Formats: sequence, structure tokens, C-alpha cells
Amino acid sequence: MSNDASLPHEPRLDLPAYIGKYKVSRRLGEGATSDVFLAKDEFHGGEVAIKRMRAWAITSRTGQSSDYGIRFYAAEAALAGRLQHPNVVQILDAVPDQDAPYLVMEYVPGLTLKSFCRSDRLLPLDQIVELGFKCAMALSYVFRQGVIHRDVKPANLLAVLDTQGQVTDVKVSDFGSALNLRSDATQVHRVGSLAYMPPEQIEGGDVDCRADIYALGAVLYHLIAGRPPFDAPSQMALMHQIYHQAPVSLVGQRSGVTTELDGVIMRALAKHPEARYDNWEDFGRALSDLVTRQLVPLARLYEVKDSERFNMLRDLEFFADFGDVELWEVVHRGRWRRFPEGHALFKRGQEGNTFHIIAQGGVEVFREGALVAQLGKGTSVGEMAYLAPNPALRQHSADVRVKEVCITISFTPESLGLLSPECQHRFDRAFIQVLVRRLHAAHEAMAHPRRIM
Repeated sequence: MSNDASLPHEPRLDLPAYIGKYKVSRRLGEGATSDVFLAKDEFHGGEVAIKRMRAWAITSRTGQSSDYGIRFYAAEAALAGRLQHPNVVQILDAVPDQDAPYLVMEYVPGLTLKSFCRSDRLLPLDQIVELGFKCAMALSYVFRQGVIHRDVKPANLLAVLDTQGQVTDVKVSDFGSALNLRSDATQVHRVGSLAYMPPEQIEGGDVDCRADIYALGAVLYHLIAGRPPFDAPSQMALMHQIYHQAPVSLVGQRSGVTTELDGVIMRALAKHPEARYDNWEDFGRALSDLVTRQLVPLARLYEVKDSERFNMLRDLEFFADFGDVELWEVVHRGRWRRFPEGHALFKRGQEGNTFHIIAQGGVEVFREGALVAQLGKGTSVGEMAYLAPNPALRQHSADVRVKEVCITISFTPESLGLLSPECQHRFDRAFIQVLVRRLHAAHEAMAHPRRIM
């Protein structure tokens, strides 16, 4: 029961030279109500994707405006410029052209996750769980903006590929069916793709984020098993399965599937919303725990996965004021390293411009051979040399050695400069808080030396 169901297809037309100010390069795809083109933004010099409504989709047979088609355009147009998340396709602009309104979107080269639902192209289990976690966090962000997607399916999840064609990331796209909880406009109901829809959405009733949680659970099931949780030759038979049958357990359908992985997916696919995860945070945590606790086979045993990095940052005091978008920047831009016990992180007299934030483990600080401090999870080291206004002050005044195996996130001025202004501002605030706490501790040590000792 997709929003494209039962709608006639318009014959393909010749490729337009321009759509508005954008020079069209080629056709990327087509649906029942719209065409998607790759185009060049000649002013900014980058590529964009343009989703243009077909003329018949916004005009009824009588020549009057078609409320049905316009609502789907309006659902996405209302989100232009609003959704700023690394795992959500940005809607850059909405142009209400009278004949064929169109959306200008971020262009993501590559494939959709539909390409990896085939039994001969399945992704590794740990990668599927990682992609699921990123989608969950993206849809959590979207929900906090007052939006329920309502059409989460493999074709609407774009796979980001590296130069070798390997999947490295994912982006949620296509908000034409979205329910905007902050909009007063009348919105389309009974939308979505039947194979991934929960019972309450099929009935056309009120839905919340748990409907999208079900849909993402169905997508992950399909990616793991190579088949959707329910499959039937007719819509009526498929609906009967969704209402009344339990999905076949994933255990045994594929090597490496544990009862814990199966349990996470089956809970997301519960018939009643109350039996699913209450929110995206709970679902995301359940997915990331599968990786952290090695309850799925890990392709690279000692690699720190993005989901682990994200959750580590969330638990660190240094990043308490960072939002999800800024945390993902740190995940991707920071240098993550694991250091063995006894490793010299800094040496006295060494000039440095790198600072470390300790994500796990701890270090010891020595001055002239004497232990003066022990720093653990959530603290920073090296920031004074980094913040120093001139080279003479950039020399480390102490030796810093790893006390127990630790994971750190490090930045240099160059790598910090690649972060967004908002993320840099959050770092500045965090540094100020660190310095204030250390000044306070020094003051207490001078005022009450015995109490400190």
C-alpha cells in the first residue's frame, strides 16, 4: 500500500536541459508521481538531485488542482532546510512551480539498501546492525523535529559507498509520506509500503515513532534473511500475515544469527506498539549492544565501530553539551586510537598541538618523576599546549603515560578546523569548563592542602 499504488505512469519525456536554474545531467530514477534528475548547481558548483512532480499528479482529470498530489509534494517541501543530520538526505529547497513543482535535494551517489536485500548480495551481519543503528539515530533526530517518516523501506535508505564500492554509511530519504506533527495542514493517511507497515498503520489509525521502529525492524529482517518478514502473492494475503502471523525466526536462516540478534528484531516487529521498543533510543541501544557485546560476528574483531564511538561520546562528561549531529562529527572527524599500558602519550619538553579526550581507560601525570595526577574516562589531556597562544607555551610541562589500556579521541588545530562552527563552539565551551574545574581544584589545594592530601 505504497503512496504510489494504483496511480498511472506518465510516459517518459525527453530529458529537460534545465529545471529552474539547475542544468540537468541525467535521469536518476522515476516513480509513479515524480521523476528524479541529477543536475548541476552552476552557482555553487556542486551536484544536486531534483525531484520534480509530474504534471498529471498535481492536476485532476477535470483540469483542477489535485489535492492528492500536492500534499505529497507539500510534505517534503515543509521540511526544506529543517533536517540537518549526517544520516538524513538534506532537502535544500522547494520550488512551487505552477506546472511542475520540484524539490532540490542533496545528491548521494551510490545505491539504495534494496540492492543488498538479495540473497546473493547480503551484507555482513555486523554491518547491517551498524547501518540499523545509524538509521535509528537519524529517525530519532527526525522524530524530535516532529516528523514520523511512515515509509521506511530499503529503497528509501541510501547506501554511501567508498572508492572501492564498499558501503560505509547510510542516509534516510524520501519524506513524501511523512506525518508532520507540527503542521496544521491536512495530511495524507494510509500511506507507506505494505511489506514494511505495522498493523496500526494499515488500519489508517494514529501512529507514533513505534510505527517507524516496526518498519526499520522489517528492513533489517530483509537485509539479514534476504526476504521480508512477510511475503504473499496478494495484498489481502499479505495483510492477513501482518495481522495474524509471527515472522519466521531469523535463527537458522543465516549463519551467525544469534538468539539475541533475533530477539532485537522480533521485538521491533511486535504486532502491538506497546510490545515494541518505547522509543528510538532504546532500539538504538539494543542494536549497538549487539556489537559491543559481540553478539553478532565481527568482521574486524578489534575495530571500534561507529555505534560504539557514538555511545562512548554520549557517556563522556566532556561531550555533555554536544547534540547528536555534533557527536557524529566527532565520530567521523576525530582520530580514534587504542594505546597500550605504559605508552608515553606526552613527554615533558615536547612541543605539541594535539589534545586527547579519554574515552576508555586512564593515564598518569608525572612531574620530575613524581606522580601528580591520575586522569580517567571523560577527561582531556594536552589541551593547554594546544590552546597556548605562542610556541614557547606549547611545550608539555609533564610526562603523561597510559596507566591502563585506553581509547582516546584526538584532534589537531587542522582537524578541529574541519568541524562545523557549531561543533567548534561546543569544543570551546567544553574546554572552558575543563579549565574552570582545574582552577577550582588548584584553589582548593592551596586553601586546604591537608584536605586535598
